[in-house]
Parts: sequence; C-alpha cells; structure tokens
Amino acid sequence: MRKLTLWLPLALFAFFAGLAAYMLTQEKDQFVESTMIGQPLPAFALDPAFDGLPGASRADFTGRPKLLNIWASWCLPCIAEAPQLEALQKQGVEIIGIAIRDKPADVAGFLARYGNPYARIGSDRISEVQLAIGSSGVPETFVIDGKGVIRYQHIGDIGAEDVPTLLAELEKAQ
Repeated sequence: MRKLTLWLPLALFAFFAGLAAYMLTQEKDQFVESTMIGQPLPAFALDPAFDGLPGASRADFTGRPKLLNIWASWCLPCIAEAPQLEALQKQGVEIIGIAIRDKPADVAGFLARYGNPYARIGSDRISEVQLAIGSSGVPETFVIDGKGVIRYQHIGDIGAEDVPTLLAELEKAQ
C-alpha cells in the first residue's frame, strides 16, 4: 500500500502531462463561423457612430450587394485592414460599418487617422447587432446580397490577399 501512495501522484502527473501535450498538438479551429450565413440579416436600426455619417439599419441592405464591416477604434487589426477597405471602396464596393462599444470621438479620430471607406456607420454600444448576426469578434466582414441575406463571412482583418476573394463573393452575391 505504501508503494501505491508513492507512485500514484507520479502516475497522475504523467497522465495529465501527456494529456496536455496531446491537446497542444491537435489542430484547432480558431474561428467561430456565423450560423447566420444563408439567413437574412436581423432587423436593426443603429444610431450614427459619430456626427459625420448616417447610422445603419437593415433597410440599407437592398439593391446591390454590400459589405458589412464590424470594427472598433480600439481594435488593432482594424487598423491593419483599413487600407484594404479603402481599396475596396475605391473599386466601387459599398461598405457599411458597425462600430462596436465605441465612443463618437474615438470613431471620428480613427477615421481621420486611417481613412473612411464607409457609406454609413452605426453604433452598436452593447454588441447587440454583432451577436445577432453571429459575429464573435472584431474585425469581421460579411457579404450581404441585395435582398439582405448574409452570403459570406470573413473573420479577422482583411489582408491584401483577401481582397480578390471578397470581390468574387460580392460578384457571386449579385
């Protein structure tokens, strides 16, 4: 019995160390895809994020396909994607933004510093719309077709290599 009490802690430690090592070597899905892909945008009407642009609502997503960009002024990856959003906007893509848990002065400062590719920006102060569309973080970008249906989700910041994919998804959403 004495030998068991000596070896049991070591065996338990070895078991948990082995389990931890195994879990660290497994492939991980780091992104949570929205279950709303293929579904219509939920109804929403957001106040303007600052005085420079109108707010955003479900009614803005009619006609031709648009991008819905979920972002925040305090988000570092949002800074990284700013040039790509401007490039998309210069190619004729309409981008509607939703600023998450942000202050009007901070939104205005971000846009003055990094550019403004948005036609409208709504203020989602408590992340209600963000959660309703299945977004789990910032930045995230959705392709919304002309009938207001979510067709594609890009998780994370948009890199230069992602621009052709977004343009192709917008084309498919026609």
